[in-house]
Amino acid sequence: MKRFSPLFLLFAFLSWGLGAQQLEMKETISNPSSNINDGVLRVDVEGGVPPYSYKWSNQGTPLNSNQATGLTEGIGYSVTVTDAAGNSETLEMTIPTESITEVFNGTMTPAVNALGSVLFWDPFAAVGIYDPKVYAEVKRVPIPDWTPDGSERYVLKQWLKAEGAKVAKGDAIAIISHGAGNDQTILAEAGGTLRHLTAEGGVIYNPENPEHVIEQGAHIFAEIAYDEPVVITHPNGDPVSNGIPFIVIWLVLGATFFTLRMGFINIRGFRHSIALAKGKYDDPNAPGQVTHFQALATAVSGTVGLGNIAGVAVAVSLGGAGATFWMIVCGLLGMSSKFVECTLGVKYRDILEDGRVFGGPMNYLRYGLEKRNLKGLGKVLAGLFAVLAVGASFGGGNMFQANQSFEQLAGQFTVLQGNGFWFGVVTAILVGVVIIGGIQSIAKVTGRVVPLMASIYVVAALAVIIMNIQNIGPAFSAIIDGAFNPSALKGGIIGVLVIGFQRAAFSNEAGVGSAAIAHSTAKTNHPPSEGFVALLEPFIDTVVVCTLTALVLIFTGMHEVEGMAGAQLTSDAFGSQISWFPYVLGIAVFLFAFSTMISWSYYGMRAWTYLFGKSKRSEMVYKMLFLVFVVVGASVSLGAVLDFSDMMILAMSFPNIIGLYIMSGEVRKDLDQYLKKLKDNLLYRNSAAE
Repeated sequence: MKRFSPLFLLFAFLSWGLGAQQLEMKETISNPSSNINDGVLRVDVEGGVPPYSYKWSNQGTPLNSNQATGLTEGIGYSVTVTDAAGNSETLEMTIPTESITEVFNGTMTPAVNALGSVLFWDPFAAVGIYDPKVYAEVKRVPIPDWTPDGSERYVLKQWLKAEGAKVAKGDAIAIISHGAGNDQTILAEAGGTLRHLTAEGGVIYNPENPEHVIEQGAHIFAEIAYDEPVVITHPNGDPVSNGIPFIVIWLVLGATFFTLRMGFINIRGFRHSIALAKGKYDDPNAPGQVTHFQALATAVSGTVGLGNIAGVAVAVSLGGAGATFWMIVCGLLGMSSKFVECTLGVKYRDILEDGRVFGGPMNYLRYGLEKRNLKGLGKVLAGLFAVLAVGASFGGGNMFQANQSFEQLAGQFTVLQGNGFWFGVVTAILVGVVIIGGIQSIAKVTGRVVPLMASIYVVAALAVIIMNIQNIGPAFSAIIDGAFNPSALKGGIIGVLVIGFQRAAFSNEAGVGSAAIAHSTAKTNHPPSEGFVALLEPFIDTVVVCTLTALVLIFTGMHEVEGMAGAQLTSDAFGSQISWFPYVLGIAVFLFAFSTMISWSYYGMRAWTYLFGKSKRSEMVYKMLFLVFVVVGASVSLGAVLDFSDMMILAMSFPNIIGLYIMSGEVRKDLDQYLKKLKDNLLYRNSAAE
């Protein structure tokens, strides 16, 4: 009989043990269609000690899933598989691209991430002032399967665990009843100390009680306090962060500085700005191409758009009712930024012999800084702004608008579904008819379309609010409590403030500089006069339109709905009160998008001519390219391309606000001189408008 040495047996045992620990992974890569962001990765594991956990680089994939879906083609992903014994293996995978749109999307995604890392970098967290991770101190216990549009009344029938009792996950803690005597036993979803928020026998939620409809979290009837705060994580286990983006800090600090530097011009100049917009000081012989009101309408049409409908819904659903308060504050501050940039836009404009006006940040950054012996800096900032503005006009000001307006209309009018190309062609023709005629044609159209679409939207919003006027007290209580309550459900006062400021800053574009291009065409001999008119923009865009959208959502209780697209959420809020209004809203969305496109065509064209010359041929080349992108935007899914161009709009604020800081003293002097002329009655007055 053959004898085995102890050393051999030990070696054989170790070899068997190591073999058992080794994880063998087989990957499956799938690209089911030519559509973007529908890639699938799957990993099948053998060996080791089951069960396995899967740590995907894609944050939306759960730890217990061996398959990740909805992935971007052409982008590398990783998964780390760990077995019950702690052994792990990492696999890197990339989904191959099959269509040109997938190639563009995959190429632009790293660029989006790179630009986003700058715009949304959190300086306070970077230097350790605070921890950006979101912690949960309590687990809130809601009514199971509750929806804000439900009609059932819920009563807490019996507590099964006493106030302050220690509970474990899975313990039965309460019985609630609803409907026609239906009882339901509620189990604890976490371990900790139980807190009762509703008395035994009390009503948890009554859809006929306006306070319950409006109150954030009215369907929550208990809390389980954790022994230690728990980090909230994404499905893949990464911690959720609630930071303060640098771009928001940049825009809000600039707006605050200009408000103080101009002596609260946003408040004390409001009355005079309305008089100017009404035409009381319009001099028909003043240099320029359009009236004060037409310039205002053009600029407003560039900002009032899908962000006021979809963006506000996202902000309120994320930040709660309190985000509305901070949106209003940021809108009021942004009025001062608009005053400064549009005053400079008129002051440094260039008017050619044929009457065409060239103005905006490109001019005042270059020539205003050159006057201060900063010629090199001025050229760099102006060139950077122009490049960003051209990119933003093709993307966020064009393709995004065409894409989203088609999606909204196709959702209401099914005949449009699958006809994005032809929708784009028709839209391009309509846009082309307007923009070929230049700023005067654009101003005439926006001067009619903007008041019409704003009136429809405002009247409808007011109608919904009046229909729910009984909710006015609870609604404003929810807004104030949500704005200042540090324990707000949506991330505390800082989280709510940041969400509100971010939405307002992104919506009204105060500090971005785009509006200065439109306002530079106004007929005036006094640059500050157009600054006064411009400060009405953030008021109309944010303080009026954004606030009305938020109030509609809050008054109808739709601010509690999560996981729904922003535009659809707003549409449902209107539809819950006016059944046919979603169809009108779909048309209003198109008008919003249409007016935004024609305004941004002018912004982009002026940036284009700064880079490539002021000839009419150069202008026509840009206009043709712009119309091509209208068709592309309506008919193709572009994903990261649109995200990148949208970020370019925000990035325009970097060169612009640097210049505004440097020239703010000059604007203050011009303002003081203008106010003195106004006081001494030395300004031209249009008797026909009196």
